Amino acid sequence: GGTACVVTGQPFDTAKVKMQTFPDMYKGVVDCFVKTYKQVGFRGFYKGTTPALVANIAENSVLFMCYGFCQQIVRRIVGVDRKTKLSDLQNAAAGSFASAFATLVLCPTELVKCRLQAMHEMQLSGKIIQGHNTVWSVVKGVIQKDGPLGFYRGLSSTLLREVPGYFFFFGGYELSRTFFASGRSKDELGPIPLLLSGGFGGSCLWIAVYPIDCVKSRIQVLSMAGKQAGFMGTFVTVVRTEGVLALYSGLKPTMIRAFLANGALFVAYEYSRKLMMKQLDSY
Repeated sequence: GGTACVVTGQPFDTAKVKMQTFPDMYKGVVDCFVKTYKQVGFRGFYKGTTPALVANIAENSVLFMCYGFCQQIVRRIVGVDRKTKLSDLQNAAAGSFASAFATLVLCPTELVKCRLQAMHEMQLSGKIIQGHNTVWSVVKGVIQKDGPLGFYRGLSSTLLREVPGYFFFFGGYELSRTFFASGRSKDELGPIPLLLSGGFGGSCLWIAVYPIDCVKSRIQVLSMAGKQAGFMGTFVTVVRTEGVLALYSGLKPTMIRAFLANGALFVAYEYSRKLMMKQLDSY
């Protein structure tokens, strides 16, 4: 599921990070795509793909594993049987709880991904002299400069994004599946309803938490050039110096990516889960 998400949405994610951290450099998503292609070539859209793959595979593996555990916790809290189907709201709460665990594996890999994606802009702006062009060079740079804890720059903002965001993510997904199922079992849905439900869930997530993600990207990328203020400090600085709209830079490519990538994520997740369950049942 994580792999399908990255392969589908990486170019749009790259545009998102570039526009979030350097909004003055780009007039819009088309301008960002054109300039990136002219300056770096097609491979520029896939900068940070390796850590993005690691991040998404790790995050979604932990997220969906913990989602199952958190569903059981919600069942205990509301006092129902282990096999009772949860409501869409209860599933949303379980997804929100699960995201807190996924944050711990997501933050370090996302930091490396964001830095690789915005490395060219950091050099162009003069914030850094020499950029790191490989995953290993970024990892080595973080360890040398800040030690292992340096990978957790932006942890609080990642947590602030994930916990409410995944409430809307799983809530939107389950609500959409309920709509398409219209009385039938949700497990009987085909790929198109799953794709649309996943896309709707992803769109709900990003609309709800986009300003938080913008602050997170700035903290993780700009901390390359020196000590960066925390979440509230960065948030206030952006609003004061650039205005509220700066917090929504890169929203268009994010919404395109959210629908496509999360649609692919849930189709891959549901079908791979069914395949694995069949394999387990056969033993």
